[in-house]
Amino acid sequence: MNSSKSQQSRSGQGDVRPVDNALGRIRVALPTMAKSAQRIAEFILERPEDIVGMSVTELSEATGVSEGSVINFCRSIGLSGFQQMKLSLAQEIVQPVQFIHEDLDRADDMETVCRKVFHSGIQALRDTLSVLDADALARAVEAVRSAKRVEIYGIGSSAPIAEDTHYRMLRIGLNARAVTDSHIQAISASRCDPDVAVITISHSGATHETVVTTKLAKEAGARTIVVTNFARSPIQAYSDIVLFTMARETRFRTEAMTSRIAQLCVIDALIAGLALADYDHATDVLKKTFDVLSIKRF
Repeated sequence: MNSSKSQQSRSGQGDVRPVDNALGRIRVALPTMAKSAQRIAEFILERPEDIVGMSVTELSEATGVSEGSVINFCRSIGLSGFQQMKLSLAQEIVQPVQFIHEDLDRADDMETVCRKVFHSGIQALRDTLSVLDADALARAVEAVRSAKRVEIYGIGSSAPIAEDTHYRMLRIGLNARAVTDSHIQAISASRCDPDVAVITISHSGATHETVVTTKLAKEAGARTIVVTNFARSPIQAYSDIVLFTMARETRFRTEAMTSRIAQLCVIDALIAGLALADYDHATDVLKKTFDVLSIKRF
């Protein structure tokens, strides 16, 4: 290793281009962090302007953790290191997000309710775009394309997203099915093999049924793809490919509710990638299914 690479490794710099929404990443991941990481997170959230002018040594001393813990913290939220954290915070401070995440108030009129709900959805899409890994999405496209069958799992608020994914895949000619009953999921997952791609949609990534189902599918040899919220979660241990969403919780709307629009958009991107990868076949099947459905319209 040459001296410049060694220096980058010690400082955790690597790619130092700023990323969007560093503070949002920290807020969403905070509840699942270890105590030392939480101290770093809380310090950054309280004093983002100060971080821009600090060194990694100064932050480690201010929070009582090692320099290595600071670097690991940065990497845990998808950054290359502390320098990228500083640049990202500087960008965010100068160019704050366009839509402020506002909670509903009992005195709000309907116009205000609509504005807050719509802005919350817009913010979920902006935040999700900032954490969605295009390379991971490309790998998911290849995993689905190379599979002979696609199993789609989701329960609770994720079940409608699983059903929609099933419908969208049928429209472009894929052999797919959605399973939204936890018992049938377990049986289905246990009967997977290397020719199967599994897509599990789980906002928390910690629902017992979906974690067990994804584990069973992976152990059976399937390629596992998980759509889940940006944070550390148990399901990621059994995921070959993770596609992150990012949603925030308010008093009247849980993260799982807000995340649905982001999950749908991630699935849209996956379907678009699949259709473009096999353009002639996908457009042919779309035309045929459109013709079939046209008989149901007046």
